[in-house]
Amino acid sequence: MKLNLRQKRHFKIRKHLTGTASCPRLAVFRSSQHIYAQIIDDSKGKTLLSGSDLKLDKKGAKIEVAFEVGKKLGQEALKKGIKEVVFDRGGFLYHGRVAKVAEGAREGGLKF
Repeated sequence: MKLNLRQKRHFKIRKHLTGTASCPRLAVFRSSQHIYAQIIDDSKGKTLLSGSDLKLDKKGAKIEVAFEVGKKLGQEALKKGIKEVVFDRGGFLYHGRVAKVAEGAREGGLKF
């Protein structure tokens, strides 16, 4: 039930959001234990960058780790020449870990 409602919200959001080569999409997925983020060019159907807490050595509270995931992804994006993205919260509320990924990405240098 809860998953179906999130998927409905995600489909509604995705109708209006698309990532292009000049402004790709920053998609966030949150599971109960982990957080994942990808920068995607929808026009080509390619993932340009990805990051997750599985790739980080940092341990601690999930919200702090989510911030680090966003920050690291933002820094890697700047190295590849990506400065601006469209944020896709994936049907999740813009709160908690999802919001921290966004804040981390902003601190890492991305604009959205």
